[in-house]
Amino acid sequence: MSLEERVTELESRLAFQDDTIQALNDVLVAQQRAVEHLQLQMAALLKRQEEMVGQFESFEEEAPPPHY
Repeated sequence: MSLEERVTELESRLAFQDDTIQALNDVLVAQQRAVEHLQLQMAALLKRQEEMVGQFESFEEEAPPPHY
């Protein structure tokens, strides 16, 4: 293989690798956004659960009605 063919082959591989790296980066960015969105949802659910547990605890602390 001549030097020119080798350089052309290397340039072709480099272009393919650059494209692959960009595609992987795009996927990584999309996944990071999805993870951040899921973290926000999880935080909201945890807050809601704590509020609901607090409501149920206040019901449990009440004295039973007098007819018991």
